[in-house]
Amino acid sequence: MGKSAEDLDAAQKQRRDVPIGVVMVAMSVAVWWPSFTLGAYGEIFFDQLMAIWAAATAAFVFVLVERRPVGGRLVRAFLLLLPSLWLLLMFTLNDEEQDFFVIIVDLGAILAVLIGLPFTLWVLVRIVWPDFAHNTRGADRWLITVVVLGIAMASFMLGLAQDRFLTCEDFVISGNTAPTDCTPAPPD
Repeated sequence: MGKSAEDLDAAQKQRRDVPIGVVMVAMSVAVWWPSFTLGAYGEIFFDQLMAIWAAATAAFVFVLVERRPVGGRLVRAFLLLLPSLWLLLMFTLNDEEQDFFVIIVDLGAILAVLIGLPFTLWVLVRIVWPDFAHNTRGADRWLITVVVLGIAMASFMLGLAQDRFLTCEDFVISGNTAPTDCTPAPPD
């Protein structure tokens, strides 16, 4: 006996939902740690910035060579260059200078992460699943965006409030330096 139209529609919806779930989880996993460290330490660590730079640079090259009309590619290519521009600026700064320009560059680094990370992840998703953007409804894309931004904001807030649920020892045991405002472990 053949499958009904309802069964086929349900199977098609389920096939569409799997990539949406994978994308949502993968992007959330990628944004939580930089967001948490920004909240807990007031900065994003160099290894996170370099990982974003590597992914953005690889995606930049792909965007330049992909076979699509040039128009939209130029905007995407420029946004993918943000981490490289930040890195280039870091080479030009003198460590002893603490002026307005250094503050601007630091803000640029945070913007490179806040804009660059989600955008780079989105481009990487489109590289891995070329049909994803064409087979995904606008509502699903908004859902992914809202969930990932929600995870990023919640992680930032958890980083700010880490002293309420983590101890200094939790950070040290995990191989991280304890934030200055962490809670000391209770005596044994």
